[in-house]
Amino acid sequence: MDLYKILQKDPEMWDLFTRKEEYNASFYDQFERFPYYVSTNRNIFEPRVSKYLTEHGYHVDYPEEKPFAVCLTHDIDEVYTSLIKKKDAAEKYLRAGSFPEFMQSLSMMRSKKLPLWNFNDILAVEERYGAKSSFYFMAENAGERDYTYQIEDCGSVLGDIVDHGCEVGLHGGHSSYSDPEEMRSKKERLEKILHKKVIGYRNHYLRFKVPDTWEYLHEAGFLYDVTFGYADCVGFRNGMCHPFKPFNLSTGKPIEILEIPLSIMDCTFDFYMKLDTRRAWDLSKNLIDTVKKYNGVLTLLWHNIYFFGNQRKFYEQLLKYCAEQNAWMTSGEEIFKWVNRRD
Repeated sequence: MDLYKILQKDPEMWDLFTRKEEYNASFYDQFERFPYYVSTNRNIFEPRVSKYLTEHGYHVDYPEEKPFAVCLTHDIDEVYTSLIKKKDAAEKYLRAGSFPEFMQSLSMMRSKKLPLWNFNDILAVEERYGAKSSFYFMAENAGERDYTYQIEDCGSVLGDIVDHGCEVGLHGGHSSYSDPEEMRSKKERLEKILHKKVIGYRNHYLRFKVPDTWEYLHEAGFLYDVTFGYADCVGFRNGMCHPFKPFNLSTGKPIEILEIPLSIMDCTFDFYMKLDTRRAWDLSKNLIDTVKKYNGVLTLLWHNIYFFGNQRKFYEQLLKYCAEQNAWMTSGEEIFKWVNRRD
């Protein structure tokens, strides 16, 4: 089925799918991102393009006749945390009256690695639900803006992740989204330690420029991306809850990379949308049910620094509900392989 031809019959759907309004946009936020709050698509929680395609005969199957898929992803911005940050966190929990988290933060102050060196915990939780996931590690150099750790120090944990059947991808630094040479060099550095090809990518801070970043990713040798979503709001940036190959309006040609669009990022709920746990859960459940309705893929981004306390419980609650809905919960790599084989 030629999705482009179907969508081109409806100019509104085509413009939303290609994100026409982001070409030569006049406003960006502090991180040079196109934010949701200036978009003309105000129905962000409805995957309008996927709905349109479904109504015109588009259907995706998944392994074991699962009704939909969940792509589980983790961005690894830090692997250690400073004593100052631990102290600040403890004081924050104490002021808020969150005594269990306060006591937990005190215990973490005794260890250099906790709570950020928690990969085995993440793997164990996901394994309980028969799930696999992707971990996107940074490969920054000392002195670069987003540098927090040496990727060479993470060799053992990279091996553990792969041994569990999960994926390691690249988490591009601050300027990588606009620099294919930087993408390629960091990719090669990660591959040297991993002893395996890296095919998946997400940029730090979700920095992304339509359509340039897709072109650069293809040029750098990546096969799929999971950056494409909004930091300031959960939902469906271009109305798609299905993986897709982007179309470049400037060249009039498809871009040979698979986009697995981002649906939910952990810090979006509290930092950007200012939602309490109950409202965050209600919205998450609605998005899961919507993706299931349209036979799509829901992509979750849960940072390792959010994997403790109430945020850890929230993530496990998401996994539990998705398992109850019979979702295929897997990595970006497995989603790519399935879509590629199906095509």
